[in-house]
Amino acid sequence: MTTDHTDNRPSWDEYFMDLANQVASRTTCLRRGVGAVIVKDRRILATGYNGVPSGLRHCAETGCLRQQLGIPSGQRHEICRGLHAEQNAIIQAARFGTDIDGASIYVNTQPCVVCAKMIINAGIREIIYQNPYPDELAQELLAESGILLREFTPEKR
Repeated sequence: MTTDHTDNRPSWDEYFMDLANQVASRTTCLRRGVGAVIVKDRRILATGYNGVPSGLRHCAETGCLRQQLGIPSGQRHEICRGLHAEQNAIIQAARFGTDIDGASIYVNTQPCVVCAKMIINAGIREIIYQNPYPDELAQELLAESGILLREFTPEKR
């Protein structure tokens, strides 16, 4: 007798979101760990997590300027030493010549406006996020672009 274990398998959304959360564990950010996975045709094309550019000192060594200045989450991105997970995933794809046009991106935190603009121009067609992030302009731009933005909800097994 063969046992069917398909009921125990995660859905594709669960699988890729689990990977995004695992990618986030590599963060060098002191404030929030974010991971992103770019996927097309159920194949992983690129990953990224938030942190400083390659070869630079991590925030654990230098401290977080935004934290020191008491800047609230979502403000003054330009004075952060790091890049966002979505930015790093898009850069990784570009660096290695991976076509992400028409892809989906799984990210454990809803994109900010800076990432939303990059996602639009990268040709990504769908964003699946786990944790909401209150950036009204990002939501307006994504709605105008026609990119599907949906909140991840784990399936009951």
